[in-house]
This record gives sequence, C-alpha cells and structure tokens, in this order.
Amino acid sequence: MAGEREVYFEFVALGNAVRVSAICSVTGVEVQVIGPLGAARHDLERLALRKLERRLADTDAPPLPADGRGGFSV
Repeated sequence: MAGEREVYFEFVALGNAVRVSAICSVTGVEVQVIGPLGAARHDLERLALRKLERRLADTDAPPLPADGRGGFSV
C-alpha cells in the first residue's frame, strides 16, 4: 500500500556494547542507539524505533505502522 514503510534494524557489536541502527525504508532516515551487549534485542529495537518515530515526527513522512510490525533485522 502506498505510504506504508518498513523499518530496517542493524545490530553491530562494539566490545561490551551493541549499536542498533533503525532505518526508514521510505525516507532513508537513520537513527542509532547504543546499549549493553547483554540487553534484550527486543528492548533495543523498541528504543531505536521510538527514537526514529520522534525523528520522523518532524518531517512530512507518513507514520510508521502502529502494530510495530514491518521491521527487518540485519
């Protein structure tokens, strides 16, 4: 459907930490968060998604899916 988008997640281990990138498939806007390596993957994805939503709220882009689905992990 037009206007819908997906979010891509990328996880990169950096010593005792992990950097999570969340990228909007439509706008290409990317945000990053860093958390402890032992943190739950779901929690880090949720944190990155919330940061991306805040960043996109300042643009004309359509909203992300409300159900939280549509994400892909890399």
